[in-house]
Amino acid sequence: MRKIFTVSILFFVTLTAIFVASCNSKPYNPNAPVININCSIYPNSLEYQELNTVGGWMYITAQLPSYGIIVYRYNIDEFKAYERKAPNEPYACPDNRLFVELPFVVDSCMKYKYSILDGSLIEGTGYNLIEYFTEFDGTELRIYN
Repeated sequence: MRKIFTVSILFFVTLTAIFVASCNSKPYNPNAPVININCSIYPNSLEYQELNTVGGWMYITAQLPSYGIIVYRYNIDEFKAYERKAPNEPYACPDNRLFVELPFVVDSCMKYKYSILDGSLIEGTGYNLIEYFTEFDGTELRIYN
């Protein structure tokens, strides 16, 4: 009796762990660039004045094979950072980069639209924007993957 109880608890814990791990995973996007993004900017400086206000955005450069990064100030303490390489059909057009047309990010080649607020695909089929992690301490914004 005790052995059955122990096995059933072990089974329940394993099943719960698998369920929790699968809820946090994003679908694998084969178009995501395999590079190490780890950069810092200072959004409160004059160099990045477009990011001084909530809703502000700008493009920043990154090392190849990245096409650059779109940085968007989501609120006073939070930023979003997205890859400018199209997540769907990135090589369909020469130099296919994403462009901001608030409140959207647009793939002008494939005519796809994404929300700049969360990177979700609004028009078209396929993957959401490739998003990088951000940490903001009030002065320095770190963007990384």
